[in-house]
Amino acid sequence: MSHDRINITLGTAGHIDHGKTALVKSLTGCETDRLREEKERGMSIDLGYAPCIVGNLEVGIVDVPGHENFVKTMVAGAAGMDGVILVVAADDGVMPQTREHLDILTLLGIRHGLVALTKIDRVAAEDVELAQAELADLVQGTFLEGAPILPVSNVTGQGYSPLLEALETLVAQINPKTTTGVFRLPVDRAFSVQGYGTVVAGIPVCGQAQPGDEVVILPQDFGGRLKRVEVYGRASDTVMAGQCAALNVGHWESQAIGRGDTLTLPGYFAPESWYVCRLRLLPRDRLRLKQGGAVRFHTGTTEVNAAIYNLGQGEVGEPGEYLIQIRTQTPIIAGPGDPFILRLLSPMQTVGGGTIIEAVPRRLKRTRTQLREELEQRAQAIGDDARFVEYCIRTAGGLAAGEAEIAVRAKILPDRLQEILAKRMREQKLIGISAGRYLHRDTADTACSQVLEIVQQHHHDTPDRPGMTFEELKGATHWDKPVLDAVIVMLKNDGRLVERHNHLALPSHETSLSEREAEYFTQIETLFREQPFQPPSVEQIVHATGIGKDAVEKTLKNLRDQGRLIWVGQGLLFHAQAIEVARQRLIEHLREQGRLESVKFKYLLDTTRKYALPLLDYFDRTGLLRRDGNTRYLK
Repeated sequence: MSHDRINITLGTAGHIDHGKTALVKSLTGCETDRLREEKERGMSIDLGYAPCIVGNLEVGIVDVPGHENFVKTMVAGAAGMDGVILVVAADDGVMPQTREHLDILTLLGIRHGLVALTKIDRVAAEDVELAQAELADLVQGTFLEGAPILPVSNVTGQGYSPLLEALETLVAQINPKTTTGVFRLPVDRAFSVQGYGTVVAGIPVCGQAQPGDEVVILPQDFGGRLKRVEVYGRASDTVMAGQCAALNVGHWESQAIGRGDTLTLPGYFAPESWYVCRLRLLPRDRLRLKQGGAVRFHTGTTEVNAAIYNLGQGEVGEPGEYLIQIRTQTPIIAGPGDPFILRLLSPMQTVGGGTIIEAVPRRLKRTRTQLREELEQRAQAIGDDARFVEYCIRTAGGLAAGEAEIAVRAKILPDRLQEILAKRMREQKLIGISAGRYLHRDTADTACSQVLEIVQQHHHDTPDRPGMTFEELKGATHWDKPVLDAVIVMLKNDGRLVERHNHLALPSHETSLSEREAEYFTQIETLFREQPFQPPSVEQIVHATGIGKDAVEKTLKNLRDQGRLIWVGQGLLFHAQAIEVARQRLIEHLREQGRLESVKFKYLLDTTRKYALPLLDYFDRTGLLRRDGNTRYLK
């Protein structure tokens, strides 16, 4: 009989010897104690995986070890769990480890579960009721508050029907992990199988993969293709987040791979040491974690010593929420939204846990204004692809972000990214600029205000100029061309900026010259009008007008800015009207004759080669003429 396979994994948790493995065996028919040393010692020291039929669905069950020394394994298993069966033996009741396991599960963000009260065949009926009451107290204020507490016996099978019904209800409440993200499997173990080569096992935390997909193992950076995929010990054409899986990539060395490594798609993850996290501290007596204090940091299947830094004021100590930064002793692989646990090194106990917000390149200064606000925004965006994409674009260096950069930072596959970008463009939250780059509307609005301020200041400082050139504005903002282009287009479309003679100005701006400047302006412009095709040089103007050289140069700049004079190259300026006359004569001649020899141009204008040839070159550059040797044609 076939069942629908669903990517949900349930886990067991609880004290050693409380009957977790026997419970899993009764539910699944599978022996999860697969290691010989586990059989010999009669305890689970590693994660055991088994498929379990709940109603008409096949889900996974992870049997997590209960022994104190194996809390680290417990964290690794819990990271892949969607729901939990907390196992407590009726004859022992609640033990210190029961409490620690419950704390860890809560800190890891598990939201669904039930309690199995085992070994009821060993105690009297009234003791079972007492144990149930004790458990109801224990789970108050946790995610298990109000969850069913079900008495069962692994020996007699008593209580199994209600347990299976409760499991069915539990599974129905769980949303399976999303399979649209970047596939990532924190490695639980790697081993070699005759005829296949290396197999890597664990529970993927995100995405899905198929045989043939290119993958990479980090931090080793070994690349390869998936040859074969098994889910719960059976061949499958897909593996999804939340399923116990074994993946075969033949040519890797299994001895070089171990717990804490990560199998993922190439290009998205890299080993990092600095992570910003949101931490929740458990109530612990006299707990103080000083800046740079040493802790044990667990995430996925990784555990590593780390230093902790509070990003708020004071020390980390009172129970509650903190924004912290962690520096791991060796770089690890982790992503936004990954749960983590913090333990003290001595005594070895769980003190808190939470969510990784993002890897960062260096230590952040907690004194920097707006740091907390930025990190809070970042934390709130986690878990919502679209919000995180928007956040990445809003906070991009250089104002705009490219698709490749967004995909890597948000850990989102190209197709899903395109979907989000298209929707946000329709909602006008984003502005597309040059090929595949985006500007956030908030960023664009701020940038528009900055440009208007810069132009306004320029008008104030140089009232005699018509505005700023693009190059001047680029120098003032330090933005790259596509970003500045997009901002200028927005401002021109809104009518908040105008372009006159290649200068950008506020619509209200009019050039204002002092009386003397206006006089110079008229005098010098008249000289150019009087000798249209033999324009004067600076020296000739100084000689003809008696105006000082600096004032002449400033006035020439003003005449150029206002489009009255045009620079044609080789140090020559012509009046705009002279350029227009020359253009018309050229066009008329070429329409009649079809061609023009360069040497003849001076006769059309009644000037000399000194002025005629640079003008011809100017018309070549501006696209009026096509040149072939010394002959010109209309383009």
